[in-house]
Amino acid sequence: MSPIIKRRGEKFTLPSKYLLFILTIVCTGMIVITFNTNLFTGPLNSFTGIFIVPFQKGITTVGSFLKQSGDRLSSITQLLSENESLKKQIDELTIANTNLEQEKYELTELRELYALDAQYENYKKTGARIIAKDAGNWYYSFVIDKGSDDGIAVDMNVIAGAGLVGRVMDVGPDWAKVQSIIADNSAVSGMVLSSSDNLIVTGDLELYRQGFINFSKLVDDADKVKVGDKIVTSNISDKYLPGILIGYISTLDDDSNNLTKSGTLTPAVDFEHMNEVLVILELKKNVTE
Repeated sequence: MSPIIKRRGEKFTLPSKYLLFILTIVCTGMIVITFNTNLFTGPLNSFTGIFIVPFQKGITTVGSFLKQSGDRLSSITQLLSENESLKKQIDELTIANTNLEQEKYELTELRELYALDAQYENYKKTGARIIAKDAGNWYYSFVIDKGSDDGIAVDMNVIAGAGLVGRVMDVGPDWAKVQSIIADNSAVSGMVLSSSDNLIVTGDLELYRQGFINFSKLVDDADKVKVGDKIVTSNISDKYLPGILIGYISTLDDDSNNLTKSGTLTPAVDFEHMNEVLVILELKKNVTE
């Protein structure tokens, strides 16, 4: 908007281009006077020192402050950008590390299954993944992702870790339900590997909170059986194939009849952490009910 000049009570508008021209002439004249005369020496020089120099210093200070503020703002903006980039890299590395840990865990589990497969090489087997389980911390009953289409049938034995998990109870085309030996209604005919003495292994979910399951009806007249002995499935089991490791004797006590012994076993399988199992594709022959 053009500046307004009052003349005798009336408003007079001076065009901007003329005002700019006048200011240019004045500035040019001041420059010429400054370089060719001593006009600004003496009193005017003092005036310049008192008023102009501090003003210039103030302008310089403000300019420096604004420059520093701009530099800081630029640095902050750059740091924020780098921070976002680093966060993204951390997220990516975290995901990659999690995937590596998962792969490491799965590799360890697969190696265990491979070793178990070699241990029972006389049996034809198929691997399966657990896709569901009953409520609770332990795999006392669960579902696998293979069924009758893969040759799986009811009563086929299931192994994992270092030994016996349980047996197949129900089968669909692409799934099967497994009951483990720690379930309350589970019973397995077992045998002490070192002495061939027979016993009955029974599940007990309450006892498994302490990491054990029960055994009973052990006849040990010669007192050969000791804590730490291996217990495997026996030849007289009607559902389980012989020689599959069940666990190790943890405690051993004489029954009140003084004829048999009972106690607890530590299972060979960790029933709290399972993802993969092996199903033995054979049924116990000559089953007697």
